[in-house]
Amino acid sequence: MTNPDNTFTIRPARPSDVDAIFKVRTSVQENALTYEELNEIGVTPAFVMQAIAANACTWVAEIDDEVVGFAMIDLESGCLFAVFVSPVHEGKGVGSCLIDVCERALFKEHEMIWLETENDSRAARLYRHLGWRSTMNIGNGDVRLEKRPFGRFSFAYHPQYLG
Repeated sequence: MTNPDNTFTIRPARPSDVDAIFKVRTSVQENALTYEELNEIGVTPAFVMQAIAANACTWVAEIDDEVVGFAMIDLESGCLFAVFVSPVHEGKGVGSCLIDVCERALFKEHEMIWLETENDSRAARLYRHLGWRSTMNIGNGDVRLEKRPFGRFSFAYHPQYLG
């Protein structure tokens, strides 16, 4: 998939992308984790490689053959698990396009999809801009956001439409 400006492409991740995925993940400013911290919570190269090999639920964004962003979903649970973009490539639509790819894959299997993020983060603002809605505070400043595909909204689900 190529974005409208043809400045980056999105494709399914390959096992050979694991190092680049970790480079992007450890480069971010918000929700920053070091390589060691990721390993401590079980996000290891082996974990990512297995996720890539097991199913088509991880994508990368490339500019000039360099991975500048990635996204992962958990298709079974309907969760958008991760979207990260290298700080030098923020603001180019990479994150929004990765989210769109994830949403399309998740909505093929689920009526409602979800994610968890810090309530006051830039990421949360982007998700809300893209139609995600807060459904619960899960503690420590984090919230669960949910989304339903357009056309399947329940007006009771979206209180701003009542009245």
